[in-house]
Amino acid sequence: MGAYQPVDEDALLGLLKQAAGDLHARAWIVGGYVRDKLLGRPHLDLDLVVEDGDALELARRFAELAHAGPPVTFERFGTAQVTLPGRLVEFVGARAESYAPDSRKPEVRRATLEEDLRRRDFTVNTLLMDLDSNVHDPLGGRADLEARLLRTPADPTQTFADDPLRMLRAIRFAAELGFTLAPDLLPAMRRLRGRLAPPVISVERIADELRKMLASERPKVALELLDQAELLGVVLPEIAATKGVAQTGYHTHDVFGHTLLTVAATPPDLLLRVAALFHDSGKPATAKGDGTFLGHEEVGAEIAKAALERLRFAQREIEVVVGLVQLHLRPVFYRSEWTDGAVRRLMRDAGPLLDRLMALARADIAASAYPEPQKLDELQARLDAVRAEKPSRLEPLISGDDIMRLRGIRPGPEVGRIKQKLEELVIDGELPPDREAVIDYLATHPQL
Repeated sequence: MGAYQPVDEDALLGLLKQAAGDLHARAWIVGGYVRDKLLGRPHLDLDLVVEDGDALELARRFAELAHAGPPVTFERFGTAQVTLPGRLVEFVGARAESYAPDSRKPEVRRATLEEDLRRRDFTVNTLLMDLDSNVHDPLGGRADLEARLLRTPADPTQTFADDPLRMLRAIRFAAELGFTLAPDLLPAMRRLRGRLAPPVISVERIADELRKMLASERPKVALELLDQAELLGVVLPEIAATKGVAQTGYHTHDVFGHTLLTVAATPPDLLLRVAALFHDSGKPATAKGDGTFLGHEEVGAEIAKAALERLRFAQREIEVVVGLVQLHLRPVFYRSEWTDGAVRRLMRDAGPLLDRLMALARADIAASAYPEPQKLDELQARLDAVRAEKPSRLEPLISGDDIMRLRGIRPGPEVGRIKQKLEELVIDGELPPDREAVIDYLATHPQL
């Protein structure tokens, strides 16, 4: 078995069947694996619910047969995980779990298989598959799967109270799978929206669901459902604040509506979509009432930074999003009259964010009635020409040490000022991109 090749499915089921037979245990594959198998979607991880037998013992026997490392066990929850190349197999005894009103740690108790299934999140995740690959449907999940309907096995208020994160999972599944929510789900979410917050649900779990929503095929659907469920203000208050903020000019929607359209117009790049989500988040605070939002890109960058820190995004991810929000207007404001120097400055300032920045600008313009979207094609052609310049006018040609030596000055702001001025002369084409030429210019222009 290669390190990067997932274990063959038939071989995996054979090993599970052998392990269960050795221990006279009765176990079922349940949940996402069965659902996605019927949908024709890949799902490499398996969840086994053990109806008759010891889940931890079964995990240990399976690990032995699969020549895997010993299972990682969670005694308190009666679960165990076995890691194989490309796959994770989790074993759990039939159980029920629920959350106390002020706790994010579930209370777990043993239960019958039917009780276990009725306490699960959605009927499409209650489908069972035996170890001979036969699908069993005790709660009508297959009909809901065919109808692409998301329904809870129990009353949704009880299902969501048991684990409030399920409210976000419902919205995420709708976005990922193209399912619709049963009519009683959104009202239940509105009633329980106050439970979707620490300490009941950790920030990390909330952020994980948000990331999956934004990376899905239908991020706009997810944001619309968050709004309809009145959860947007709970998990993304900065975006909820854009609702009702009117815009003029080429905009066809308020800031919130425009934001949704921008996110929908982006390619499936998580950080690009996060930047699209926050690109106009500074507008509510900078609205003057006349359709202008002066400085909203800088305010939005600070809002994005604070929100993503709260949501525990990695620092390098935050830096990407903040940079894109800060720069998002630059390509949108492009005009044919820009000098080559102005195009080079955009490339310099964007650095490794340039391709994402151009994609964000295209999405931003597509989300409005802007009459000249083709201008970004012109800008892209000019950027490509700058990128192809040999030698590049964006490469550093002179160092601070060079300037101090040639001018006989000590470290300080003056060194940086001179260096920046020389770089600008090269970028604008007034000096050739040649180190000796720059040094000669510095030596012959003492007033610089």
